[in-house]
Amino acid sequence: MKTVRHLLLIVLFSASLSGFAQTQQIDSIKFFQDESVIDVTLEMDMKDLLGKKQNERFLPATISMDFRDGTSITEKIRVSVRGNFRREQCYMPGLKLDFHNPTSPQLYKLDKLKMVCGCSSGSENEQLVLKEYLVYKMYNQFTERSLRVRLMKVTFKDAAGKKKPYVQHAFFIEDVDEMAKRHKMIEVEGATYHTELTDRQQMTMVAMFQYMIGNTDWSVPNYHNIKLMGMKDDKTSRPIAVPYDFDICGFVDPAYATVDEQLNIESVRQRLYRGFARTMDELQSTIKIFNEKKDVVYALIQSFPLLDQKPKQNCISFIDEFYRTINSPKIVQAVFIDDSRSN
Repeated sequence: MKTVRHLLLIVLFSASLSGFAQTQQIDSIKFFQDESVIDVTLEMDMKDLLGKKQNERFLPATISMDFRDGTSITEKIRVSVRGNFRREQCYMPGLKLDFHNPTSPQLYKLDKLKMVCGCSSGSENEQLVLKEYLVYKMYNQFTERSLRVRLMKVTFKDAAGKKKPYVQHAFFIEDVDEMAKRHKMIEVEGATYHTELTDRQQMTMVAMFQYMIGNTDWSVPNYHNIKLMGMKDDKTSRPIAVPYDFDICGFVDPAYATVDEQLNIESVRQRLYRGFARTMDELQSTIKIFNEKKDVVYALIQSFPLLDQKPKQNCISFIDEFYRTINSPKIVQAVFIDDSRSN
């Protein structure tokens, strides 16, 4: 009897270990440290999603992820559309994937992630996604206090079989709370902050980077394409600004990009500094960082195999112009001091 009972305990223990292995969770930090491309299949009711894309609602979906190390995960999740502009202008809007469900135990810790995908199918839209991905990777070089991204190759599949599947590169953006956790910070929400009430040094970096990529589509007081983070253990410190959503900038340069008429610029390829005045010493301190990372920035662009030669050259030319600007004291005075914002 004891032998039978002993064998039964061994079987039950082995079964429990097997169950744990099957539901071992993906580490949300390591997920974004990995540089490899994930092969993803996202299956959902495309007609329902696209037919009612003006409504923010979560729909059931199945996601399969095949990682380069041979790991394969298939789980039930929920998907919603996001982004006001893209919901109106694009065939495929931006998406938010909700992994925080009992039906997705292995991907559970990823919580909710934004997926950046092409406005429509086709290589031209895919190239825009890849350029925006590069913007995030570039900003990661200048500060650790930034959102990480993970590249994937996605097959969009209609669960009803009524729409033809298509494949395109896309990427995930790290969850804001996960980024905050890495730096012992918390997201600041609700209170209205003037731009100059944020961390001054970090804000100088943000404003100059936005100028670098030709982006005017951001605002600190309105929390527009900006997240604010505060130190968890120091309530008196000024919050830092973390930029995101770079699709409407000169570096990416999508055909649908528009600029605010009040800014008096003709296109996103025409740079305009939207930061407030700094002293020359403050600017030179930040410019020093940009110059130190110059070779890394160019290497990111030039060595990125998925970007076609023509858009790659356009990106390099755009960055060339930026570096000529910041390395001319006369132009720095004109752009970042004389023509800076005053209100």
